[in-house]
Amino acid sequence: MKLQQLRYALEVYRHNLNVSEAADALFTSQPGISKQIRLLEEELGIQIFIRSGKRVVSVSQPGKAVLELSERILRDVQNIKNIGSEFTEQDSGSLTIATTHTQARYALPATVSEFVRRYPKVQLSIRQGSPATVADMVANGDADFAIVTENLETQSDLRKLPCGEWNHAVIVPQNHPLLDCKNPLSIEDLASFPLVTYEFAFNGGGSIERAFHKARLERPKVALSAADTEVLKTYVRLGLGVGLMAKMAYDAENDSDLQLVDAAHLFEPSPTWIALRSDTYLRGYTYEFIGLFSPKLTRETIDKILYSPIEEDFSI
Repeated sequence: MKLQQLRYALEVYRHNLNVSEAADALFTSQPGISKQIRLLEEELGIQIFIRSGKRVVSVSQPGKAVLELSERILRDVQNIKNIGSEFTEQDSGSLTIATTHTQARYALPATVSEFVRRYPKVQLSIRQGSPATVADMVANGDADFAIVTENLETQSDLRKLPCGEWNHAVIVPQNHPLLDCKNPLSIEDLASFPLVTYEFAFNGGGSIERAFHKARLERPKVALSAADTEVLKTYVRLGLGVGLMAKMAYDAENDSDLQLVDAAHLFEPSPTWIALRSDTYLRGYTYEFIGLFSPKLTRETIDKILYSPIEEDFSI
């Protein structure tokens, strides 16, 4: 049994059983992957994948157990490599962060700039997606940690480091009818206009969805939803609807043609978390990046949350 065989089998599973896509991701040939997986199955005496002709169609019951253990083994191998690198190459390596567009664009630049100054030899990657997608990246080992908002119910096994909160705001073009509404803005006022907001706003019980439910209002008309805040602003400018977005994404200078209306009183603050796997060995520079982003997260605090029993409550 070879680690490469386990890696091939996992990659096929991660690419929805598409051997060709797995081969492309691993920069190898499709026949080579198929051959190594066959050899692994022969050695184990089981079928990991169920096939129809030459096509992989599903994972067998014992195959699921093999893949689960394979993921754990490969993760531990990487942790062992990280331990070695920590003492031989303290200031070099790689760090992959998964996060939403809003966090990447508006919350992270100062942290990234300082981190790159301190660790110029570390290859830093930032991958973007929805909150659920970036959490999956960490769970699957495609990112070292995620910076996420809202809840993490889809990946309850991840450990969460609390980093603070952010509030929502409404943006509209100058002279928009919403600006004529009495102050402060009510949820009913907002519901009377089509919304332009995040694609995850009404999925998974987030603070926006909870606010409308609490007010016993039907889900408002969403004229357009997107992950990119700049896209939301563009379509607000075109008159598609009222923008509902993170307040930190409003730039008074660049967005001077838009009017900001504070909506913090309408929606619960949205938490920001750093999500990690509890079986991850963190390099020293990873602790430093987290500390730069959220100074209250010291190495001692991170280790306490990461390696303590999951039922403990850690409020910072």
